[in-house]
Amino acid sequence: MDFMRIAISGSTGLIGTALVRSLRSDGHEVVRLVRRPARAGDEVRWDPKRQYVDTAGLVGCEAVVNLAGAGVGDHRWTAAYRKEIRDSRVLGTAALAEAVASLDAPPRVLLCGSAVGFYGDTGDRAVDESAPPGDGFLPKVCVEWEEAAAPAEEAGIRTAHARTGLVVSRHGGAWGRMFPLFKAGLGGRLGDGRQYWSFIALHDEVAALRHILDTPSLSGPVNCTAPDPLTNREITAAMARAVRRPAVFAVPAFALRIALGDMAGDVLASQRAVPTKLLESGFSFAFPGIDAAITAALTTPA
Repeated sequence: MDFMRIAISGSTGLIGTALVRSLRSDGHEVVRLVRRPARAGDEVRWDPKRQYVDTAGLVGCEAVVNLAGAGVGDHRWTAAYRKEIRDSRVLGTAALAEAVASLDAPPRVLLCGSAVGFYGDTGDRAVDESAPPGDGFLPKVCVEWEEAAAPAEEAGIRTAHARTGLVVSRHGGAWGRMFPLFKAGLGGRLGDGRQYWSFIALHDEVAALRHILDTPSLSGPVNCTAPDPLTNREITAAMARAVRRPAVFAVPAFALRIALGDMAGDVLASQRAVPTKLLESGFSFAFPGIDAAITAALTTPA
């Protein structure tokens, strides 16, 4: 990748923080979109809910990466928080897509976050980027999320959507909450454990995003998941091996539904997404298996 000026929203999240660090370590200039007044030369003001972006800060950017969005597992899914999940993604993406489309010299690529939640519950069926959306709240959000980038695509900007799986990291996200439980011997399968989890090591997620930025042939949806999804039961066993603790507990489906409400359906959903476009474009995973991904997460410093 030639040295570039790259704007990133969601730069303080798990993936955003790692991506900024990776790009800057290789000499790229990164500007971060912030929701408060800019205080430094590497900050650009934006307000996704009000559809505002300081486009002057995007001048000279050859790529824009949109990773902003409220955490899906951070709160119980009340009506208000469902709206927050949806609006934080759809309105932010629309604001950035319209902003880059308005520039006299727009970036070459707009890379937007998305999720394998697009596919809904796929059971044992493997799905790649050609599969249709599933049913339910998260698939509907993902469809709107991706459609919101249309202004950039219509302006001739290469637009890609990184449909990311569960990121294996002890520093944040769903996996960040799992590690302490398993280390304490309190880990266990969820429901019957037969649901597939599409995972990806944080290192590979960052590498995949950079690969998409640097590969002109990649546009539209791109699954960012390891090549071989595993069941929750298999992942539970791998976690127990890695931390050398038993994983005898199991959370019954009915208990999840009581504790999580509507969110339980997505926790128990089976998503067997495979990264066809990444593999066909020549991407190589550093940690394709779950044991390697967990070991990498345990040994990577904060």
